[in-house]
Amino acid sequence: MGLSSKSAFKKIGAAREGSADTMAKWLERIVIACLFLFAAAAPHSIAATQTAWLLGMLFWIVRFAFYPPPVVHRTPVDYALIGFFILTGISSFFSYEPLVSIGKLRAASLFTIAYLVAQNVPSRRVMRLLALTLIVSCLVNVFFSLGERVWGRGIKVHDVSAQSPLATSAFRNRTALTPTPIVSGDTILSVDNHRIRDTGELAAALAASQDGKPAHVQIYRVEWMPVLEVPRGKLLSGSTPETQLGIGSWSISRDWRAAGFFGHYVTYAESLQLILALTVGLFLSLPAKRTRAGLLLLIAIVATSGVLLLTVTRATWVAALISSAVILVLSSSRKVLLIAGALTLPLIAGGLIVLQQQRSVGFFDRKDQSTVWRETVWREGFNLLIKEPRHLLLGVGMDSIKAHKTEWGLFDHGRLPPGHMHSNLLQLGLERGVPALLCWLLLLFVYARMLWRLARSKVIDDWIERGIVLGALGGLCGFFASGLVHYNWGDSEVVMIFYFIMGLTLAIERRVTRTES
Repeated sequence: MGLSSKSAFKKIGAAREGSADTMAKWLERIVIACLFLFAAAAPHSIAATQTAWLLGMLFWIVRFAFYPPPVVHRTPVDYALIGFFILTGISSFFSYEPLVSIGKLRAASLFTIAYLVAQNVPSRRVMRLLALTLIVSCLVNVFFSLGERVWGRGIKVHDVSAQSPLATSAFRNRTALTPTPIVSGDTILSVDNHRIRDTGELAAALAASQDGKPAHVQIYRVEWMPVLEVPRGKLLSGSTPETQLGIGSWSISRDWRAAGFFGHYVTYAESLQLILALTVGLFLSLPAKRTRAGLLLLIAIVATSGVLLLTVTRATWVAALISSAVILVLSSSRKVLLIAGALTLPLIAGGLIVLQQQRSVGFFDRKDQSTVWRETVWREGFNLLIKEPRHLLLGVGMDSIKAHKTEWGLFDHGRLPPGHMHSNLLQLGLERGVPALLCWLLLLFVYARMLWRLARSKVIDDWIERGIVLGALGGLCGFFASGLVHYNWGDSEVVMIFYFIMGLTLAIERRVTRTES
């Protein structure tokens, strides 16, 4: 072969290498873009967040097809995290409903988010921007929730008379129609999916005739938002909407539990707790707090704390206090701790007032239906767990409870709304077995130990990195505390944020370990 042929082959080889190198760089950039999309979407939309996760995983896997393949670094949580997933998979195959439980493995595979983030953060700058993107994005729904509360939603009716057409409403449960009068203090949100802002709109909607069909009126009553059927054309005589509706007065309603863009206030509260802890960690790590960055972080803390109060979720309130206390103890002087403790007192008092106004219960109230519900399902779930050795070893399988609740006599033999066990410890042990539960506890312990070591490390010289670590540790403590009475591990929206923050700290741990060695 001549020299010209060899030279040509070398040029072709170099061109291919250059093309492969270009493609690899583009794939890496796309993965990073997916991480930013994930951070921006996580506080708002489960669909957009999971899309970003799946696209990021896809492009990361494709990246391995190009030379040189990306380096995969080991992390301190590998054995516990992967072991927990393997035990979950084994439990699913031996489930009472294997097809249902195996289908739930997609949610269990969310742990890959931690690796997607940890293995693909190329620099400290990107890491900082990802953390700030998560916080700034969360502020969008925080300020939306505050604005919605100021604006109000629906109308709250007062002094509803017995002759009022609202008193003839009924609730349709499957085929049965149960009389359910709209009473004083109820909030009317919409009629036939059209929002109501005043009594004139309500009277006009109930006066309209649609072939004798009743109006479908959605109300808010403490924690219940049913759609009731109200007969049309039954208005009373009178010159004002109030007299026609048979009510004494009305007001714009501000009685509901904040849920952001999520469908449930508990999910929203748990997400806020994690992001609030991250924000508190950054603020307390900021060297000069009397700066623009300090002011913005303080505004974020105050606004997020206010909306967290409006979720009226007691366990998450306590979790937020615990997480903030952990961060304060690790980062502040005794003087700052005393000041923070003094500021907490009016916050607690305000929370108790909001709790009484929004839910009509005390903080520790044995008459509260949610407390009775928890006590009932805890007793039933524990009895089912110890009923058979199989349950202790392998669990009953994820979501098998829904199919066998009647057979097992759960939820007070069907008298309580079906759901879950309202506790991470009980739910994981019952569904996946005690070995899986112990592995999960080991995961949290290893993760907490890693964060503790990082928080006390002298190598971290960047305040944002230190803030991420402190926020992650505080958020973990709050997450665990709240999970004693909530099944927050079952909320994919919350777990995705949890794994995202874990991924950031794993990237920090890798850099610190490399520096120390």
